[in-house]
Amino acid sequence: MTFAVVCDRLTYSWPDGTTPLADLTTAFGAGRTGLIGRNGSGKSTLLSLIAGRLAPTSGTVAVDGEVGLLDQALPLATDTTVAALLGVDRIRDALLAIEAGRGEEADFTAVGSDWDIEERALARLERFGVDLSASEGHPLDRRVATLSGGETVLTALAGIALRRPDVTLLDEPTDNLDRDARERFYEAVEHWHGVLIVVSHDRKLLDRVDRIAELRHGRVRTWGGNHTAYTERLAVEQEAARRTVRSAEADVRRESRQLAEARIKLARRVRFGQKKYDTKREPRVIMNQRKREAQVSAGLHRITQEERLEAAREGLERAEEAVRDDDTIRITLPGTEVPAGHDVLELRDTVPGPEAGALYLRGPERVALTGPNGSGKTTLLRAIVARASGEPAAETGHGPPVRVAHVTGRVGYLPQRLDVLDEEASVLDNLRAAAPSAGTRTLRAGLARFLIRGHRVDQRAADLSGGERFRVALARLLLADLPPRLLILDEPTNNLDLDGRDRLVEALNAYRGALLVVSHDHRFLEEIGATRRWSLEQGRPPVEGG
Repeated sequence: MTFAVVCDRLTYSWPDGTTPLADLTTAFGAGRTGLIGRNGSGKSTLLSLIAGRLAPTSGTVAVDGEVGLLDQALPLATDTTVAALLGVDRIRDALLAIEAGRGEEADFTAVGSDWDIEERALARLERFGVDLSASEGHPLDRRVATLSGGETVLTALAGIALRRPDVTLLDEPTDNLDRDARERFYEAVEHWHGVLIVVSHDRKLLDRVDRIAELRHGRVRTWGGNHTAYTERLAVEQEAARRTVRSAEADVRRESRQLAEARIKLARRVRFGQKKYDTKREPRVIMNQRKREAQVSAGLHRITQEERLEAAREGLERAEEAVRDDDTIRITLPGTEVPAGHDVLELRDTVPGPEAGALYLRGPERVALTGPNGSGKTTLLRAIVARASGEPAAETGHGPPVRVAHVTGRVGYLPQRLDVLDEEASVLDNLRAAAPSAGTRTLRAGLARFLIRGHRVDQRAADLSGGERFRVALARLLLADLPPRLLILDEPTNNLDLDGRDRLVEALNAYRGALLVVSHDHRFLEEIGATRRWSLEQGRPPVEGG
């Protein structure tokens, strides 16, 4: 196989000294590769190095051709225009200069043969299901802040498809996508041009790749086949590893027992020899010779037994290394108790008419807010949070025609964009802002439950990976001084690995407060018991069911 991406002894260290990748050698060839690994293992860092966004501390990255990158932190770039997100802003600026009579040679060079770039860009957006026809002004001038998280991702994907790079790097591309958008993207992946490397926890997406590359403990191991094949082969391998551990443990017990028995026998021989020496049954010269021989023999026997025991212990250590026993996050939600039937949230339609009504969230209910990308789910959530904080009734903008009539008690909010952190402040200071009464030791202990430990606590929020950002934002929410009665989660599984997702499900099932969740992960909604649905369509108020 010819490799389009080659990493040779690649090392990268963050400014705080953290080294996610050290002396990594790996390569990626044609076709579709699913890059998997636990949160914080260095997947996003590796993609940024391949794309040239980061420079290696040492080692090299060689890439054959143009690279296109879909960044996991893309939804945070709220000031970016749609044109920039599509990657056509420079060509478009040159076109506008030429049309205004200010064109220079560099502008004509920038345009090249792309005189119809605006039309092709809008057509590609339409193909990916992004409708910007209702925008004021030109749709390509629209800001990312006015798009939903799903629309932002789809726009960036449309831009990559428009440019057709030789190497495409996608970091959690299905995060924020609704079911229809995911299905369109899955189909696109099956016919993707060139080299595709995709980082994802989406099992359905990973079942459409040609191979799985697992980044674990700073090394990449490649498995042929899709994620289902990888899971099956890994299960067989792990069962064999556990059998090897059990056998190695038995070897250690046997060698320990034999060493103990050997020591008892040697002690008996020493006592017998001493007794013979004391009774002087043979000449002293002969007895001294036999004593020395016995001591040498005993020493050699003891050394042999100790070496066999040490070899057995080393075998056990090697066997244990093959068995996976990774740390996982431990999520404990606040001990909130909301009585059954107690009103927590009331929404009222603002459209007059006989069908206008209200929606209520009562007691420890779990409600899923569903709807396609761009229907206004995040906008509605922000309006609820604004009302709960005592601010004037928030305008829903492009959201549904609904008024937040009533919110009782404190609301805890985990936003889709994870933009609640102070980027320049440390992780610890971000938590301290939410829980000023908690001591440093308490905050550090809380972060440790989310696998943020040691010097990582003092790093800037801006340097966090997507998974780390989610864990810190969730810790900030859950460790706040005042526990929430209503917990609002906007796409909470986007940045979690599979183990972390399972821990979140366990914690939410134990939570006794009210819960309002936006998620396109229907299995997740079923697992947390979100049996009620509030469905949204663009321009319409939410309705029960759907």
